[in-house]
Amino acid sequence: MNPLARLPRAAQGLAYAILAGLILTSMNAVMRVLTHSMDVYQAQFLRYFMGLVVMLPLILRDGIVAYRPHGMAGQAWRGLVHTAGLSLWFTSLPHIPMADLTALSFTTPIFIMLGAVVFLKEKAVWQRWVAAAIGFAGVIVVVAPRMSGEGGIYNFIMLGSAPLFAASFLITKALTKRDSPQVIVVWQSITVSVFSLPLALPGWVWPDATQWGMVLVCGLMGSLGHFCMTRSFSLADISAAQPLKFLDLIWAAGWGLLVFSEVPSQTTLLGALIIFTATTWIARSEARRARNTKDP
Repeated sequence: MNPLARLPRAAQGLAYAILAGLILTSMNAVMRVLTHSMDVYQAQFLRYFMGLVVMLPLILRDGIVAYRPHGMAGQAWRGLVHTAGLSLWFTSLPHIPMADLTALSFTTPIFIMLGAVVFLKEKAVWQRWVAAAIGFAGVIVVVAPRMSGEGGIYNFIMLGSAPLFAASFLITKALTKRDSPQVIVVWQSITVSVFSLPLALPGWVWPDATQWGMVLVCGLMGSLGHFCMTRSFSLADISAAQPLKFLDLIWAAGWGLLVFSEVPSQTTLLGALIIFTATTWIARSEARRARNTKDP
């Protein structure tokens, strides 16, 4: 039995969001190692292609018909927009420390919450905006000292991926109203693989056994992480779960230290403290709101 099923619906959504962040941040650490020995766009293609490969047993078990989406246009647009964001993200991946790269991605929730209110007509709850603003202030503390000098251009490239990922996640939220998380994740892998292949071919070098193993692990973690993320979108308002993504900085700093010997700076630690404060507050606020809504 799924232990999360015992939680209220909104709490389940937040729990899946935290789990998705942990899994995907861990995958990013493996991908960063891989991009030091492989063309970044080839790594991008292989990560999503292997994500499809690891899901093939489920597709064959359930039947292809079970994974037919209710409308291809939405899936295709989601794949195209997500591929555009990934291309900028992978370009930056080998050049930016794990904690800094993750912190830069935290501008995405700002775009998501704005888009959720404008396009999805979600309620503009003030606590979510305050939590996002506090978390974003923590991000500024982390990245401001690194926005110039060596690697500065890659920080700006990484920032450019944020609105594209926000658009992709908003499309995903809309798709959850008619397709299951499994269908959405499968078609994400298909469409991103198709759109990424032309970028991968010019620098293609056949991977060795170790690299194949790494992309297989990344495919498995990526599919699982995106399933958790999509499940979160189907259970809770997308804007409610976004502030919890700031916890990803904690996971990223840990992997940066363990794998790349990147010691977080004082500004990174201070920013992480600010971010943790914001995420703790919004999680408690959302739990109280869920109880009050349920009570007569």
